[in-house]
Amino acid sequence: MEEQVGALWHRWITRMAQPSTPEAAVTLTEMEKTAGLLFRAFGGDPGLRVVPASAQQQGARRGWLARIAGVGDTVEQACRDGETLQLPGQLAVLPSRALNRDLYLWLIALAATHDSVEADATWWARNQQATQITLARYPGLRSRYWRLVEAVLKVRMSPTQLPPDEAAQETALRQALQEPGSVDQWPVARRPLSAVPLWLYPPPAPAGTQRKRKDASADARQPSGQPVARDRQRRRAEYTDLPERQNPFLLPFRAESLLSWAEFVRVNRPDDDDSAPDAGRAAHDMPVLSLAQDDSSTAARVRFDLDLPSASEDDLPLGPGLPFPEWDYRKRALLPDYCAVQEMLARRATPCELPLLLRRTAQRLRRQFEVLRPARGWRSAQPEGEEFDLDACVRYAADSASGEAGHERGLYRQLARQERDLACLLLADLSLSTDAWVNNHGRVIEMIRDSLFLFAEALAATGDRFALYGFSSRKRQHVRVQRIKSFSERYTATIRGRINAIKPGYYTRMGAAVRYATLALGRQVAARRLLLLLTDGKPNDLDHYEGRYGIEDTRMALIEARRAGLYPFCVTIDQEADDYLPYLFGKDGFVLIRHPEDLPRQLLLLYTRLTA
Repeated sequence: MEEQVGALWHRWITRMAQPSTPEAAVTLTEMEKTAGLLFRAFGGDPGLRVVPASAQQQGARRGWLARIAGVGDTVEQACRDGETLQLPGQLAVLPSRALNRDLYLWLIALAATHDSVEADATWWARNQQATQITLARYPGLRSRYWRLVEAVLKVRMSPTQLPPDEAAQETALRQALQEPGSVDQWPVARRPLSAVPLWLYPPPAPAGTQRKRKDASADARQPSGQPVARDRQRRRAEYTDLPERQNPFLLPFRAESLLSWAEFVRVNRPDDDDSAPDAGRAAHDMPVLSLAQDDSSTAARVRFDLDLPSASEDDLPLGPGLPFPEWDYRKRALLPDYCAVQEMLARRATPCELPLLLRRTAQRLRRQFEVLRPARGWRSAQPEGEEFDLDACVRYAADSASGEAGHERGLYRQLARQERDLACLLLADLSLSTDAWVNNHGRVIEMIRDSLFLFAEALAATGDRFALYGFSSRKRQHVRVQRIKSFSERYTATIRGRINAIKPGYYTRMGAAVRYATLALGRQVAARRLLLLLTDGKPNDLDHYEGRYGIEDTRMALIEARRAGLYPFCVTIDQEADDYLPYLFGKDGFVLIRHPEDLPRQLLLLYTRLTA
């Protein structure tokens, strides 16, 4: 009975103390596609991703009801950093959905103009400058802005209800909102100002110094089986030292030790298959995620996850390797000879036939794709040939009768072979993430292997020139490109053996691999040169090659490929591809396969459309 009364009291007091209006709430999920599109349309940095903001402690004055209910101490503040535009996951501070939606639009426009303000100005001065610039650039937003200002001021605490120092700060804020640029000095108060929903805040500083990630860390594999819920919210984290293990006995007992015992739980995720069911909810409630490295070792367990194999067991290197540049977006410069790319050939790739489970599908695809095989056909208006071209003769006679200068060339039809002037290179991601299980029947690497088998069978039937490569990396000096089939090789049992021998590698330094593929495909003389990239995730590596750095380098490599006359296209099974692939390949330059088991069939349908 006490628990039921307590639960009822908690729900009632929480609902009464909430300053928001749930029925008027607008979520970022509803605005997600619009947010990214508008941010770029307003001139914002196209490399930024739109993600939910994390809740931050504000320390502002709260009403007595909010203090009793324990709500309102954290707030999701809009901000932007070098990689993301962080917007509140939900806006319900204003009384109607239309106003909350307009608030999202205003924050997006304001964030797009923040690059034009003074970098060393204070956050409140930057917001005033950005507001002035936004209203000047986009006069259509003025009416919305004034409606938002009026609605925001109505829900804020009046200066008459605040102590003198906080009242002065609140008065200055109201003036800054109503007359942007008019407040030069910000009053000092004992408590910070309550959150201003119309402004962007500075990004939260890191909670602790970051430690360098170990090369052979448990970056390795994601547990297979159950799908992982997508959580894109930015969170604060810190690295800290693991506290000494307490004596399991409660003697001598100190009551204050109970809190410290509850803060840290020793977990060994690589060895523990049972994930904590409440871990996600607990992490969501924590303002700062603290990570500690446990240096203890597990007995009788040796890990070689990311160790390089010995020379006798590794694949065969082909040549000395090639240096390639890498784009550093922070310096806005191409770093020459920064990456070393080594082409490899499988050492123990035994020639084999097509797997039995794929033979019926491959037979059907060969019959379908043989229609695209070059055949003999008639070429019209030729200077010589097997027979007269009736249409050309009629045009010549009409031109002569009308007095126009006709010519006798091009009056024949010639029977000749109709060639498809096409070259395609398929570059497959063979990083460690492809070792994850798609379902209970197979892994990602097996889906890629089947795709390569069927892709090669179909293109061999068409007679198109094609090449197959895979890639993975382990830092910039070890980018591996696996040769499966080059343009000069025929598709034989040897090539099928190489496809059968592919295995998950290391990480995904995509920019260097794309540059290598651009060099190989650029040597082909063809009217259309197609670069197909098959991947299951975004660029990453053990060093700084992750986040926006890897995205920007890959984008620059793709720009270089287009300048070389290639047509790059991406096929991915990454469910978060909409966050970064439009920036890399353009709106129509990629396709997302929702069900990875459909990858082999979808890849061939896509090739048919791209080469029609």
